[in-house]
Amino acid sequence: MNETVRRTLESFQISPSSLNHLEEKATIDFKNEVIRKGIHLLSLSIPIIYYFIPKSLALSILIPLTAVFLLADIGRLYYPVIATWFYSWFGWLLRKHEVSEKKRLTGASNVLISALICVLLFPKIIMVTAFAILIISDITSALVGRRYGKHPFLAKSLEGSTAFFISAVLVVLAAPKVHYHISEYIIGIFAAFIGTIVEALSIHIDDNLSIPLSIGFTLWALYSIFLPTLPLY
Repeated sequence: MNETVRRTLESFQISPSSLNHLEEKATIDFKNEVIRKGIHLLSLSIPIIYYFIPKSLALSILIPLTAVFLLADIGRLYYPVIATWFYSWFGWLLRKHEVSEKKRLTGASNVLISALICVLLFPKIIMVTAFAILIISDITSALVGRRYGKHPFLAKSLEGSTAFFISAVLVVLAAPKVHYHISEYIIGIFAAFIGTIVEALSIHIDDNLSIPLSIGFTLWALYSIFLPTLPLY
């Protein structure tokens, strides 16, 4: 078992037999990382669906969904029964920081919180691009970095960060635009670069929040400066 999971469960005074039952489940090797990222890929449905529905409908879906995940996550952190059940089923998908004594939320909760914030803050065209980059590029960089990462770059690997940037540029090329002007693509590629740097930095903010927010604010600022007449809303 991940030692941090064990310490967290022991803090709840969960029985040794229960801890032994979880021993083989609280790991996160490369195979489980692939499964985790496959589940993460399902989040790509958020920007895709949002593009075709009104903001009000998106919020009516995201708010209760986020609340459910958040309540379950908080329950895991403070109630032993929920913690035992949660770790027995999903412990093998969790990273150390998600089960530490600092009581961090899981990636799933952070993804939904991030989606909700981005829908509230940004014009739709920006939210769709920023959040699609989060999903696609985070998956790409994590898998490439873990498998092939050998050269350090900031807090990550050069290989993983390169994969992030290349995949982010591909997302920018494929993402919807306002008028499909060349300047929109240049702005998008620069925002992808900023997202790459933010992803590679060692900051105490979850990637699921820092990446789309940094890209979203960069896009919004650059649209406002260089293409102020384009109707983003």
